[in-house]
Amino acid sequence: MLYTKMLGRGVLLLAVHLCVAVVSVQSQGSQQDNFMIQYLERRLAQIEERLGQCEQHSMTATQKIYDLSSEVRGHMSTLSDFRSEIKTQVDSVSSRVERVEREMEYLENKIPTQSDIEMEEALLEQQIRDMEQELKQKAKIKMENDCNTVLSQIKSLKIVKKAGDTSGSWFKDPSKGSNKVYLMSGIRNNTVLEYVSLTSFTEKSLTPAAKALQLPFHWQGTGQVVYNGFLYVHKADTPNEILKVDLLNGTVVDSTLLPGAGHMPVYSLNPNTYMDFAVDELGLWVIHADSEYEGNLVITKLDKASLAVDYAWDTQCKSRDAEGAFIICGTLYVVYNTRYGGRSTVQCLFDIHDTIHSNESPVMFFPKRYTSHSSIHYNPKDKQLYAWDDGYQTIYKVETQNNEEVTAQ
Repeated sequence: MLYTKMLGRGVLLLAVHLCVAVVSVQSQGSQQDNFMIQYLERRLAQIEERLGQCEQHSMTATQKIYDLSSEVRGHMSTLSDFRSEIKTQVDSVSSRVERVEREMEYLENKIPTQSDIEMEEALLEQQIRDMEQELKQKAKIKMENDCNTVLSQIKSLKIVKKAGDTSGSWFKDPSKGSNKVYLMSGIRNNTVLEYVSLTSFTEKSLTPAAKALQLPFHWQGTGQVVYNGFLYVHKADTPNEILKVDLLNGTVVDSTLLPGAGHMPVYSLNPNTYMDFAVDELGLWVIHADSEYEGNLVITKLDKASLAVDYAWDTQCKSRDAEGAFIICGTLYVVYNTRYGGRSTVQCLFDIHDTIHSNESPVMFFPKRYTSHSSIHYNPKDKQLYAWDDGYQTIYKVETQNNEEVTAQ
């Protein structure tokens, strides 16, 4: 019995000791777990902080790369502008060099070669005087006896017909013995309508009164003219190529490139016309705008047979707000308007003989008609202006006076 009690008491003590041991072990394990958790939490906090720093550095680097890319794009755009500007300047210099070469060639053909002759001083002086006189005649084309008048008034308006597109040109051949009328509709086409007379052009008939001439090319703009049975046009898809076309068979008989032309429209209000041809008492002309000369107009006298350049004059008349121009007796008259349309006025003129000037001539108004011209051509034969006015073919009668009277005033 006693042994049994002692044995039970021992077992109980052993169980108590085991429980205490287990509790102690569990207590120690819990402390270690808490320590590990706290350690891991600290490490995670450090990692999160470093990740935040990396993200901030990445955003900063991305912004710097974007700013650098924007700066590079700006420099590339500037370089592209510089490249375009340099290309334009090179093209302009090339055109001017070509013009100088043609002028030098002209002078070389005119200067007699006397390399094998022993020239005396008096003969040399005489040749110099002759050359100076020749250059003066070249700079001022000799005025014909019947070409001593200037424009004084645009008197009246006559609406002849309405045909074709809103833009186009129509005119008569001013050659002696010719009464033919020509109509060229649009700003790019290859069909020329030929009428035997103005009466045939105006009559309303069921049968076509016009002869349609199909050209083997397209023209550009509204600046064409017919002179002595030949059509002079700016060939489409070329900057400055002039064609001379025989209207009897529609074949091209000659062509040339006009130096300095084709870089900008000759009139800002007619953006599709880069060369405007004109015929007056002195012959064949072409008008264009020079982008290197502040957009001012240039008039060039052409030989109607060979298309060779006789001479070119830089004028002070602006291309800006101009809608057209015409030449009478070697004097350029520039017609201005607004881009909204309105009453046309002549506000600038240039006389190759230097006898009249813009500041001495009053502003001349066209008869009231609130639209804008796409072409204006002077006919030296009947002294009238043939204009294309929003699809209407119109004629303006003009008054002139003696050039000496203007000079005296």
